[in-house]
Amino acid sequence: MSRTTVDVDPGNQPPPEDDTAFFGQPKGLLTLSGLEVWERFSFLGMQAILVLYFADSVAHEGMGMAAGTAASVSAAYGTLVYLVSVAGGWLADRMLGSYRAVLWGGVLIACGHYSMAVPTATMTWVGLGLISAGTGLLKPNVATMVGKLYRTDDERRDAGFALYYMAINIGAFAGPLITGWLGDHKGWHWGFSAAAIGMTFGLIQYVAGRRHLAGRKHAAEFALAPDAMRRAVRLIVIGVVVVAVVAGLLGGVGWLTMDRFVDLLTLISVIAPVVYFAVMFRSPRVTAEERGRLKPYIVLFLASTVFNFILFQAYSTMMLLASTNAETTILGFDFPASWYASALGAFEVGLAPFVAALWVRMGRGQPHASNKIAIGVVLGGLSFLLMVLPTSGHSSDDYLMSAWWIVGSYLLLGLGDILLETSGMSATTKLAPAAFSSQTMSLWFLSLALANGIQAQTVKLYDDVSHPAYFGVNGTIAVAAGLAVMAAAPWLRRTMHPVH
Repeated sequence: MSRTTVDVDPGNQPPPEDDTAFFGQPKGLLTLSGLEVWERFSFLGMQAILVLYFADSVAHEGMGMAAGTAASVSAAYGTLVYLVSVAGGWLADRMLGSYRAVLWGGVLIACGHYSMAVPTATMTWVGLGLISAGTGLLKPNVATMVGKLYRTDDERRDAGFALYYMAINIGAFAGPLITGWLGDHKGWHWGFSAAAIGMTFGLIQYVAGRRHLAGRKHAAEFALAPDAMRRAVRLIVIGVVVVAVVAGLLGGVGWLTMDRFVDLLTLISVIAPVVYFAVMFRSPRVTAEERGRLKPYIVLFLASTVFNFILFQAYSTMMLLASTNAETTILGFDFPASWYASALGAFEVGLAPFVAALWVRMGRGQPHASNKIAIGVVLGGLSFLLMVLPTSGHSSDDYLMSAWWIVGSYLLLGLGDILLETSGMSATTKLAPAAFSSQTMSLWFLSLALANGIQAQTVKLYDDVSHPAYFGVNGTIAVAAGLAVMAAAPWLRRTMHPVH
């Protein structure tokens, strides 16, 4: 296909600005939001019970891990998911195109959840590997496709991302309710089965609504030349085989233990974004103007890392705290501890429309993206600082805090997540160099990998220090980071054009 043909392909152009079929937004937003409803249903539904499954006894079909180890391994899985997103962005930009990358990513995710439904430890690890690969393909490219629904100067963009985030959190709310109940009453692998079925539904509606998507053409926008494509395929196949063989050998001789694997992922999560920023700054495909916009993006990247370090613990240390030191009764109704994770999704579903409406009403008078992100980081820190109060002054191991403390913490965390993620993803699509459009969204997800990598080490201390100290120190660091971003706001406003 010639370059001219690619440029005029209607399947690769933003829809006209009079496309307002979905609450004033392009109709394609409904298709992508629908996919993410089911992807988040499956992903977060599984993650809400994953750490509990790891920590449960073998007699109850769990993995029998200590609490700190269970949280660390769960975080390492999250690290792997978001590290793979870099490869997912590259494959979309250079080989598959966004539509096919998302499609095949969804297929891998569904296969992974079906694998985890099989009640053996081996299939659990196989399933987590498939989900990691599939999510790495799907997540960065869905967000990129949302950005392609809007022209750069379309003021609906931030509101559209807020609606998108509200929609996907319907899945975040519903997933833990279903998987948590099944895991508590029927067994963990029944919960994993529900996640598999949810992802299957997501794939069906994605294919059915593909005609409404910009960027749906089959060819990658910046595809490799045929010879380079063949070499890349060979290198990918060889690389996968070599990694699998080396990992098998190291595991067979006893060197590659679970702890060392977690440490290795943390190291990679630190190195990968440094290398990736260096590649983008030095690439001849990146113009001087685009390079200038990458500098403030580093600040946004670090802010996202700090916030998500707190956020992801909603599914690890907070879930462990809820299962051992919090009541699981509200107004006389008993519920599984994993249902606390649904509170986070519920708050985001409920608050996102108000945030979206507020930004539309304020128009160009709304806060700058950097300030929205900074406020989100501060709220994340406050959600942890709140937990210092109910965990202080109680030496008895059988003390149970009121459920409302964790609900309140998740309220702060949910609002912070809406502010940071919607503004961060929107800013990423606008700051991204043209030749790295999907890969820059992958870089945003590398901040999530780094957050999980740091978490994988920090949560090891969960069993060794007091709960007030653990939550207090981590919360204070997050609040300080948010205030630092606020202090840098004048410079960020000057350098982040065209981001408002």
